[in-house]
Amino acid sequence: MVRVAAVGDIHLGPDCRGLLRPSFETLPQCADVLLLAGDLTRHGTVAEAEVVAEEVRDLGVPVVAVLGNHDYHSEQETDVARVLSDAGVTVLEGESVVLPVAGGHVGIAGTKGFCGGFAGRSAGEFGEREMKDFVLATRRGADGLRRALTELSTDGCGARIALTHFAPVPDTLAGEPVEIYPFLGSYLLAEAIDESGADLAVHGHAHLGTEHGMTAAGVRVRNVAQPVIRRAFALYHLPLTRTAPGPDHTGPTSEAAGAARTPG
Repeated sequence: MVRVAAVGDIHLGPDCRGLLRPSFETLPQCADVLLLAGDLTRHGTVAEAEVVAEEVRDLGVPVVAVLGNHDYHSEQETDVARVLSDAGVTVLEGESVVLPVAGGHVGIAGTKGFCGGFAGRSAGEFGEREMKDFVLATRRGADGLRRALTELSTDGCGARIALTHFAPVPDTLAGEPVEIYPFLGSYLLAEAIDESGADLAVHGHAHLGTEHGMTAAGVRVRNVAQPVIRRAFALYHLPLTRTAPGPDHTGPTSEAAGAARTPG
């Protein structure tokens, strides 16, 4: 089994220094990897990214992240990613990474993703240039995720995880106003996941959503936005064999997993 810790939407700023560090320092005792599902900062500034970097530096487990829309807000996303990378975080955007864990390997494919909506109620590539560009941004993210997952399928990974910020399914949005579903994710992400294969999909972004969902092909989806999971991170156990249908949700395995309040 590989033990996956995950959290998104921590929205750290200068007043949050040290907030999550005590919980994160327990990770070597209960997890093999930490996934960060975007919206790590409030406004996407370098100063905020430096706070995040100090929270996750030298934790003793690999840290893999995607950025979220908040991390793009100040148009400093390249610098935000650099600050995190300098702290040892692997930041993915249409890319994948394979990590040795628990006597096997886990592959993680990541992209921020984008809006667009879900099957039957989604934006289409028709009309104004602005609408076409909007849908193109969604397709680019989904295509990047598809390529990254496909690459993992040739690496003999024991488990494959899709990491996004925007939601791939509407299931995990339950609790959000229906009117904003198109701005919380896209079915194109789920199509990419189902076509290329994964054992678990992890996302954030939907603060009022719910934790559990599933794609049409049966891939389990987890919304790990911190306002949803209400703890410093959630824990999931995945078998390191592709024969199992999907992951079993175990919840936090230590008191420290629920020790931190939600920042921001």
